Amino acid sequence: MSGQHTLWGRGAVVVGATSGIGYAVAHALARHGAGVVVNGRNESAVERTVNSVTLAGQRAVGVAGSAADEAIATELVDTCLRTFGTIDILVNCAGIAEPAESSILNVTTRDWRALLDSHLTTTFNTCRAAAPKMVAQRRGSIVNTSSFAYLGDYGGTGYAAGKGAVNSLTLAIAAELAEHDVRANVVCPGAKTRLSSGFAYEAKIMELYRRGMLDEMSKNAALDAPPADYAAQLYLYLAGAAAEKVTGQIFVAAGGFLGRYDRPTPSILGFRDHNDTPPWTQDELHAMVSGSNAQAGDR
Repeated sequence: MSGQHTLWGRGAVVVGATSGIGYAVAHALARHGAGVVVNGRNESAVERTVNSVTLAGQRAVGVAGSAADEAIATELVDTCLRTFGTIDILVNCAGIAEPAESSILNVTTRDWRALLDSHLTTTFNTCRAAAPKMVAQRRGSIVNTSSFAYLGDYGGTGYAAGKGAVNSLTLAIAAELAEHDVRANVVCPGAKTRLSSGFAYEAKIMELYRRGMLDEMSKNAALDAPPADYAAQLYLYLAGAAAEKVTGQIFVAAGGFLGRYDRPTPSILGFRDHNDTPPWTQDELHAMVSGSNAQAGDR
């Protein structure tokens, strides 16, 4: 499992591979033997990334353009099949930041759609293009990128909504494709990237801290994020055969910290049999929801 060619003969597509975590993931997959299709919106950046992989003696080709465009997503998968003979790994790392000062009070429809396109539509399009090919060959690993921001703790709109939707989409894909031996997981990474550095980012973190939305530990971690190579190792693991039983999970990888979000389950506030009792009254609902009678039921 620890050898340098554990992915030899495998074909991979990495979306958002020209910087940050995607760049680190593309290099990690290539170092372990995979042929990698590098994708990013900027053609020059795609060429630089491909050159950096091939100069190291590994295999890579590039496809420039936004995978929020269905035609680009299809081209990514077709290029992987045509060049490397197979599509075994799909990694989605593309994303854009929430506009400065954006909130539900002022976000524009244009910004909302751009955020959802970058995070959610890109993920849907590439998964939709790759999944039938993976099912046909009865193997494949999809690793999508989310963020702790999906919890809404940092505020914002399209970024948090897009990441939460990526989680739900990935869990649904994992359930649908499990019988075909195709896996799908999510990584919520913490790393120093273009989205988590610079004056505007630091000012946003300090603002959240001032407003009480971040505690001291979270603030310090956000301002001193680890290199992307740390998170890339989890993507590499999930792409490989050692994780063949791992699917439908949401992981956190931030430097030396590795975690997993448990699947949410409802806590019981009350119960009554609808066959012989009327609906809850407003007073009963208030008692249960406010916690004064959290275990209320028919007595």
